[in-house]
Amino acid sequence: MSKTTPATQALAKAGISFELASYDYDPNAERVGLQAAEAMGVSPGVVFKTLMAELDGKPVCAIVPSDEEVNMKKLAAALGGKSAHMMKPADAERLTGYKVGGISPLGQRKVVPTAIDELATLYDEIYLNGGQRGLQIRMKPDDLVRFLGARTADLVR
Repeated sequence: MSKTTPATQALAKAGISFELASYDYDPNAERVGLQAAEAMGVSPGVVFKTLMAELDGKPVCAIVPSDEEVNMKKLAAALGGKSAHMMKPADAERLTGYKVGGISPLGQRKVVPTAIDELATLYDEIYLNGGQRGLQIRMKPDDLVRFLGARTADLVR
């Protein structure tokens, strides 16, 4: 497995501190984030999943704890829109340049408005997808928010 992805390259270029963690990706796992947390031996609440959605017809990114579900009304409100829904997997792959199960909010082909659930700020470090199935990035949530120019808000049900 390569440890160099557009996500890791973007962080390195920006001089942002991070560490990598790899795990055995299970393509049959029902929920990738929960499987990642279990495989790495960490709490599911500290592993965040990247979800691509459409807000009023435009692409957006939501980053929420792996053991939670995004509330589309809260996502829309956080990013100043009216209506949000999940993006089709093929569209998310095309937009981000990553495969489902390996979508990172970092180093995507196109920069899109991003919201991070406020629960991330409760931790010194969080895990998020590193741009490849089985690869996680551990970093400070404040660095993530700044790097992405993201908004923090309550995004979960």
